[in-house]
Amino acid sequence: MDEASGNERGTTERVLTLLGLLQQRQVWTGPELADRLGVTPRTVRRDVERLRTLGYPVHASQGVGGGYQLGPGQNLPPLLLDDQEAIATAVSLLVGAGGAVAGDGDAALRALTKLDQVLPTRLQHEVRALSGSVESFDGGRTPVDPEVLMTLARACRDEVEAGFDYPSGGEVRRRRVEPYRLVASDRRWYLLAYDLDRDDWRSFRVDRMTDASARTWRFCPRAAPDAATYVQEGVASRVYPRQARFLVHASADTVRAQIPASAAVVRQRGSELCEVLSGAASLDFVLMHVLLLGHDFEVLDPPELGRRCRALAERLLSAGATISPVPDMGEAPTTGHDPHVR
Repeated sequence: MDEASGNERGTTERVLTLLGLLQQRQVWTGPELADRLGVTPRTVRRDVERLRTLGYPVHASQGVGGGYQLGPGQNLPPLLLDDQEAIATAVSLLVGAGGAVAGDGDAALRALTKLDQVLPTRLQHEVRALSGSVESFDGGRTPVDPEVLMTLARACRDEVEAGFDYPSGGEVRRRRVEPYRLVASDRRWYLLAYDLDRDDWRSFRVDRMTDASARTWRFCPRAAPDAATYVQEGVASRVYPRQARFLVHASADTVRAQIPASAAVVRQRGSELCEVLSGAASLDFVLMHVLLLGHDFEVLDPPELGRRCRALAERLLSAGATISPVPDMGEAPTTGHDPHVR
């Protein structure tokens, strides 16, 4: 049994090595692979069949320029990375997640979390050292500490409690949470978590966190709100003292193209209707932003905003009625010297 197990391990290692070779170069001849693996061409053909059985599309062609080639499959197969490739990939993902890559930051963090789960400990310090030496001059998203992102991502993945210092009410307080999801906006990273001290769901800006750590205490996940929707509504509305809702006579796609996701929540209400939810320190400020969209709209909430609309309309009509006629500046002057004529 020991000899059989040893042979099985040897075959598995050889097949994985073969897969790694096929991922490194487009075409290998049978003799080249046999030489690299230290086996016969017949063994190479058997190992190729083993890869095909596992779902890897290995193509074989005859003649000059022919050989074995790993083709694209219907599903993304596992990739084999050597130490240098793993380090380069992890550093690139860290920069993308924590820096200014606004569109792909969330995907980069998901990929980094998967890589972190299998990255050998001996390589992790090299990844941290290299990522710390990379900076970007692009504006975009507010930079965050990659270590904080990874700490929170691991805690979400492993379903363990997390803690961090966070500014609130003019002072920095320690927060204990059950982390649920990391959410990327066009400008910032947010953590949706259940706040254990406040017994409610909260969203936190990751760039404001310090001294983040994950505990070993596991928790049973609660029924959670949709992470992206909850965070967007909080950023666009709940954080402000005044909120307003409007029914806008335009499609949701049209209005979303006019308003940043961090400024308002836009919900489809029909092919040419949508609801806009936004907040600000002043209702007049929200009203003017919706007015400047250039679409007909109705105030849904609060009722007092309807009165503000009428007051503003009267003020605008009054201002328009007092405008004096302006001379046509296109007419040539009848007297005096034209400074533009020499």
